Amino acid sequence: MKRWFNRLVLGAMSAAFAVGVSAQPYPTKPIRIVVPFPAGGTTDVLARAAAQKLTETLGQAAVVDNRPGAGGNIGAELVAKSPPDGYTLLMGTVGTHAINPSLYPKMPYDHVKDFAPVILVAGVPNVLVINPALPINSVQELIAYAKANPGKLNFASSGNGTSIHLSGELFKSMAGVQMTHVPYKGSAPALQDLVGGQVQLMFDNLPSSLALIKAGKLKALAVTSLTRAAALPDVPTLSESGLPGFEASSWFGLLAPAGTPQPAIARLNSEIAKWLATPEAKEKLLAQGANAAGGTPEDFARHIAAETAKWQKVVKDSGAKID
Repeated sequence: MKRWFNRLVLGAMSAAFAVGVSAQPYPTKPIRIVVPFPAGGTTDVLARAAAQKLTETLGQAAVVDNRPGAGGNIGAELVAKSPPDGYTLLMGTVGTHAINPSLYPKMPYDHVKDFAPVILVAGVPNVLVINPALPINSVQELIAYAKANPGKLNFASSGNGTSIHLSGELFKSMAGVQMTHVPYKGSAPALQDLVGGQVQLMFDNLPSSLALIKAGKLKALAVTSLTRAAALPDVPTLSESGLPGFEASSWFGLLAPAGTPQPAIARLNSEIAKWLATPEAKEKLLAQGANAAGGTPEDFARHIAAETAKWQKVVKDSGAKID
């Protein structure tokens, strides 16, 4: 009887402890933000800025985990299959959550069903940059050079399926030129080869190219947004440069595995949204060539749906294929 009573008491104590643990406010341990590209690129830069802010406001460390490969699909798949507990997040991109579903014949995850949007962090124009050794000073000169030298130009990208890749494919289609696509595992190694002259041009995310442009190591010919970038006000848009309607910008946002508890999603959204709304965040991101976003998880879900439809058309019209 005494043994049974002791078991009953221990059981009740264990249950009470479990309830106490489950009732603890989120988060109670470190958070991992998976970046599906190498360190040094725009996705990584934005993820580290968000991680720093979450570490400051949540009382738990937020760490970045770079898992590059397959145009972002490897890192995205890792998060899609992680426990939906709020402790593994993805810094998703226009590639992982709008372009890849149309570009890859077989995807390792469902970009809608397998994820819970948290918040859209930033929008970023791409910039057409060339090696300064090329005797070219404008988009029209680039088009003329490409037509006079078919197959001579190689354009780098941060990987198959990224907006950097698709910007180049769209340019080929709209300008009627032939160039060879050279995919890399991230912007940093692609930029290294571009500066070194192994490839001649790239449609990079502005934040990762901005310092090289300002240092004169790369020459910016145009940006891919419909309006000029505040960080490079003297650089025209491609639409202004003889390709009317050209638009192929990038965006980045936090997502969690589907089924992640709503309180965790709400807390993450609240902290990042408050940060993005501050003048400090806006100025910091703008200095890197990015525009702070924000909004609710529902806003981000609608954005993903609209971007998926848009890029599906771009992929089809450009004839882009995985190399």
